[in-house]
Amino acid sequence: MRAKNPNRPSDIAALARGIRAGERATLARAITLIESSRADHQASARHLVQELLPDTGRALRIGMTGAPGVGKSTTIDALGAHLTGAGHKVAVLAVDPSSTRTGGSILGDKTRMAQLANDPNAFIRPSPAAGTLGGVAAKTRETMLLCEAAGYDVVIVETVGIGQSETAVAEMTDFFLVLALPGAGDELQGLKKGVIELADMIAVNKADGDNLPRAKAAAADYRAALHILSPRSPNWTPPVMIYSALTGEGIADLWGKVVDYRARMKASGEFAGRRGEQQVRWMHAMLEERFMRRLRSNPKLKGRIKSFEADVARGALSPAVAVEEIAKMLGI
Repeated sequence: MRAKNPNRPSDIAALARGIRAGERATLARAITLIESSRADHQASARHLVQELLPDTGRALRIGMTGAPGVGKSTTIDALGAHLTGAGHKVAVLAVDPSSTRTGGSILGDKTRMAQLANDPNAFIRPSPAAGTLGGVAAKTRETMLLCEAAGYDVVIVETVGIGQSETAVAEMTDFFLVLALPGAGDELQGLKKGVIELADMIAVNKADGDNLPRAKAAAADYRAALHILSPRSPNWTPPVMIYSALTGEGIADLWGKVVDYRARMKASGEFAGRRGEQQVRWMHAMLEERFMRRLRSNPKLKGRIKSFEADVARGALSPAVAVEEIAKMLGI
């Protein structure tokens, strides 16, 4: 029996057929191909994404962030179960922190999403960040497209909530949800202004039991913070809601705001405009990544770059001059 080779056009076509048919095992195998660092696998992945491109773009893409302990996974589990119960198919791309020494990943999200892990209409893919910028997996965008081609109409991207991951996820999703905890007085001090500016909605979790008054007070503080900032869109004022992922209270209202947002943005034409801008930014990001990879792998440049780095570090050469010299060596 002929072994499958993802570099053969026939096998790429077979992968595409399986994904379109909603075969979970084929989707998982294709994502593994996407995440591979091998040059031949990357070439196959590009062909696969291009093949599936007409089948993408119809899902609602939701980015979600929040400080550790805010309950991101529990929230996704509750929201996802609500959505699949209403007939949606949900894909969750959970970016896990990876070991900087070994490249290992915790990959524990499936255990924290007990309902979705056993739901036939949900697909959870933990992806190791492996040291990429801000903890966002390098291939998250491509993975998102594969999930859309497989028929998932809601794709949720969960970030590790550190560094620049918020900006990266906000720029690849349609709706950016920032989760917060009761006790906003302290949290507002630590929550970056940039994160609040990116938010299409802030949702205060754990609004249950004795926490309810504190959650309401936190929501009021966040509304005040949003009031002094310019919203991302002239067509949408980010709401602040309270909910409990533990009890499910407020989950339906939270989803209702997301649906309202999509309707308004589509009616104004801004939804399609943002999608187009995201595609262009993705192209530039991939171009920069490919350029840097080629720069680092050029045997003639490796030694010279180390020399330039040393000169810049000790103040003998300005960064601008070093860049100019490297550019000359590349012929650009």
